[in-house]
Amino acid sequence: MIELCRRQLNFADGLIAEEVGELWEDWMRHIDPVLADPQLLAVVYEALARRWTNSRTRGRKGTPAEVVLRLLLLKHMRNWSYDALEREVRANLVYRQFTRVGAAKVPDAKTLGKLGVALGPAIIEQIHQRVVAIAQEQKIVQGRRMRVDTTVVETDIHYPTDGGLLGDGVRVLTRAMKRITELAGAAGAKLRDRARSTRRCLVQIGRACRSRTEQGKDRLHQCYRRLMAITGRVVGQAKRFAREVAAGVKRSVCLLDQVAIEGHRTYLETMIPRVQQVLRQTRERIIHGNTRAPGKIVSLFEPHTEVIRKGKAAKPTEFG
Repeated sequence: MIELCRRQLNFADGLIAEEVGELWEDWMRHIDPVLADPQLLAVVYEALARRWTNSRTRGRKGTPAEVVLRLLLLKHMRNWSYDALEREVRANLVYRQFTRVGAAKVPDAKTLGKLGVALGPAIIEQIHQRVVAIAQEQKIVQGRRMRVDTTVVETDIHYPTDGGLLGDGVRVLTRAMKRITELAGAAGAKLRDRARSTRRCLVQIGRACRSRTEQGKDRLHQCYRRLMAITGRVVGQAKRFAREVAAGVKRSVCLLDQVAIEGHRTYLETMIPRVQQVLRQTRERIIHGNTRAPGKIVSLFEPHTEVIRKGKAAKPTEFG
């Protein structure tokens, strides 16, 4: 059962408040009344209540919405992991009082992780909007523009180039089609492996990039056009494989193999639009000279990665 806040404090909570009340940091004193805002707590409460059908009225008592908000805020302020958050709050009376845990049990790291997932991006955006509204009500800011100091969290990807992304697309689509062929046999369309041609094009692109002459640039464009043509054929073949698996042309009598085939079909259907997007943005840059193609992706495996420029001299472009 989810509560908005702890309904009743005990004797130990009073002792903690008396002993550590003067030890709060300045930012805690300023933010404490903001975190007590009813609308802010209501946003968190509704998010927690939607986790299960009867979370509002049934089940054992969960972590109150007020405590969840303060715990996750403390984690963000200190840049802790969930394990560190559990350990520090358990060991520190100031943190216990600030987060409203008091003398109660601190949620373990696994529970804290689940609570953090429950407050997804949409809820975090609502919280930010309410904080801005509070600042407007108190005439601290006008709310027209907000500047924040952010840290880029880099994703684990190789440096994105058009040729590298096209090569990745050919590789992953061909690999999935090979596995379908191994499980389903020779039924349906025959697989043509274009991995060797792709590698040859990538080597030629690498050599042409080192040339600064007009002839070298022309050769570079020709290599890219050839690579895009190869990738387009691989995408067309992957679509055909996916249709044949869906229609039952490529199938296996073994149930486990059939489940694996369906999984590879789902993977193809996920990757095909991403490879098509790479083809579009490469065509825009190489043929039309447009470096700002809409919907640009820099990784097939981490499509949420963004190109971030923060003006750093040592690292002008970051991906995260």
